Amino acid sequence: MSRKSKKTKEGFSSFKKEFNNEIYGIFIIAFGLILLTALHSSSSGKIGGGLKFLLMGLFANLALVLPYAIVFLGILVFIDKPFWKELKGILFFILIFLCFLVFKSLLDINFIKEISQQGFFYSIPTIFTKGTEGLGGGIIGTAITYLLVNLFGQVGSYIVIIAILLISLIMYTKISIVGFIVKLKVLINKILVFIKSFISRSLPLMKNNSNDISPKLEKDSGIPVVEDERITIENNVDEKIKILDYTVIDNNYSEKENAIKEKEAKAQISISQDEPSVLGGNNYHQKEHIEYELPNSGLLNEIDYIPNKEDKKKIVSKARLLEETLKNFGVQAKVLQVSKGPTITRYELQPSTGVKVSKIVNLSDDIALNLAASAIRIEAPIPGKAAIGIEIPNEDITTVTLRELIDSECYQSFSHSLPFALGKDISGAPIVTDISKMPHLLIAGATGSGKSVCINTLILSLLYKSKPEKVRLLLIDPKVVELNQYNGIPHLLIPVVTDAKKATSALNWAVQEMTQRYKIFGELGVKDINGYNEKFEENPLPYIVIIIDELADLMLVAPNDVEDAICRLAQMARAAGMHLIIATQRPSVDVITGVIKANIPSRIAFSVASQADSRTILDMGGAEKLLGKGDMLFHPIGASKPVRIQGAFVGEKEVERVVTFIKEQIENPSYETEIVDKIDNNSMIAEDINCDELFDDALKIVVENQQASISMLQRKLKIGYNRAARLIDDMEARGIVGPHEGSKPRQVLVTQESLLAKAENE
Repeated sequence: MSRKSKKTKEGFSSFKKEFNNEIYGIFIIAFGLILLTALHSSSSGKIGGGLKFLLMGLFANLALVLPYAIVFLGILVFIDKPFWKELKGILFFILIFLCFLVFKSLLDINFIKEISQQGFFYSIPTIFTKGTEGLGGGIIGTAITYLLVNLFGQVGSYIVIIAILLISLIMYTKISIVGFIVKLKVLINKILVFIKSFISRSLPLMKNNSNDISPKLEKDSGIPVVEDERITIENNVDEKIKILDYTVIDNNYSEKENAIKEKEAKAQISISQDEPSVLGGNNYHQKEHIEYELPNSGLLNEIDYIPNKEDKKKIVSKARLLEETLKNFGVQAKVLQVSKGPTITRYELQPSTGVKVSKIVNLSDDIALNLAASAIRIEAPIPGKAAIGIEIPNEDITTVTLRELIDSECYQSFSHSLPFALGKDISGAPIVTDISKMPHLLIAGATGSGKSVCINTLILSLLYKSKPEKVRLLLIDPKVVELNQYNGIPHLLIPVVTDAKKATSALNWAVQEMTQRYKIFGELGVKDINGYNEKFEENPLPYIVIIIDELADLMLVAPNDVEDAICRLAQMARAAGMHLIIATQRPSVDVITGVIKANIPSRIAFSVASQADSRTILDMGGAEKLLGKGDMLFHPIGASKPVRIQGAFVGEKEVERVVTFIKEQIENPSYETEIVDKIDNNSMIAEDINCDELFDDALKIVVENQQASISMLQRKLKIGYNRAARLIDDMEARGIVGPHEGSKPRQVLVTQESLLAKAENE
């Protein structure tokens, strides 16, 4: 019996534990719904009528809010979310509710004065009756109001209630009232600027005075206004430190987007029927007479700004902590400015007189420890400034999308055909560079650091700005899977090259094309492609961008040929309008040789494993301290130091949408068949060059005897074992003889008749 009773108790307790919350929750929700019907319906029964009479007397018509609060509390209990976890919200609701009760009571101040004369307790029946009629604040509201008026008077009571409301709002929402007012002011300014610009565009009278209005609009609109407001806020926080926050960039996005859409609607090109073919050009357009339309930014993911969670006070406190940390190590320095970007925040330090820069650089690990940072990078000194930059990772990293760069004024106003939307610098400014000025680029970094995304960004930057007759692409992808998605777009000279042997032939063709262009330039008396295109505007030469996704794979197959071709192109191809983009994940000296580095001046380094790898790419350290996921150091030609940039992110689906949009305009893409044939022939010739001079004699012997063995070739041709073995291996590779079968002679797979027939066809 005792065992049964124990089991019964255990079952009952588990039942209670599992279902109590739901039972209590249903009870509370039902009670709230009963109150709701009682307060809103006249036929709610005696209990409902009594509850309505009581609540209206206590809280007047504000009692109508209570049922909703009770139902919400019941839901919290039902879903097993203890209401004390929402205690902050419940207290906030009670404070707001009581404040509104007092406001209602203060509106009838004469009644409060009558109560003061008669006495509060004697006036309770009157107060209760007025509450049931929906007048005043009920007994609760009138009691609090009576107390406040006696203590502070009518005006003082209003001040107290407003103060309580504002304090509770700030504590619950954590929204700064000053910040809200400033944002509201900025919004109003933007609306006024938009109205002014709309009027100036719409009304003829405004158009006549546009020269007088436009400077004012430029002065009052966009970023400068926001920056002025931002600096005001920051000066309230700390007058000595200037904080530059990147999230205020592109506040005029809605206006810019409209202008961009107008440009996109006009961005169509019509290819004339009689336009002659050009060197390396695409004749497909002349055959089909199509209209090619540039892709629009709507194909890319929308901009999703993530608000800064690190407030300015936190940044200032970290700046002070940085100063104290250096002071503890005997270094006197002062933070002058803080620039917050998508990935990192840079603190600009000005060391005191007599402090060596090397002393601060050597304290990098100690600074990282005291600031609780995963890794820091020190730029000493910052180019063009008498300061040292200490770059600390942000707690919340913001993704930079390609769409916001494509829509930026920097990209839209880019006049050249070869733009490259890199990303944003540490101050949040968009970075768009010119490939023709690089003129060649080396990209290196560890796996997963962002190389493939960078290449996709580069290709899409070209596709969004350049028409097929202006820019042609030669893509080499030994990894096979990275660039195949671009097959079929009209910008490609040939399909994406995935065979390493054909890649060598493709580079050799590029060298021949470069040489041919120089011959034409010499005959016509022009120096470069720009001079040629200015002279022959009707038949311009296209720029050719050669992109190699993985150099290491090519160097394994034919290192000497690849290195020679790359060096010749890097030395001379710029003036011919041909540019090299080379990417590799192995930044070692056997892949990136000294000759290649010497001829490719512009570099991009993503996160690498060691300082040695960083030196291989940039000739200096720093890349080993990058954060990955697009965090890069960009070292353009002529720059003294690299620039840290957060690269733009573009997803596979975005690339697919853009490529599909372009492919839909051309059903059957026509590649340059002459180039394809040359590359295939060069690959076959390369194989024939490596063939033994006795191969034809050995082939004749094997086919006539219908057996193949190394010893037979040794006897017939009077050669050594190694040479005979190589001849047999060549025949096996060409499908003439079968594989090795132990002691048996190899099977001959061709006959003398088929060999003669093949020779006649050739």
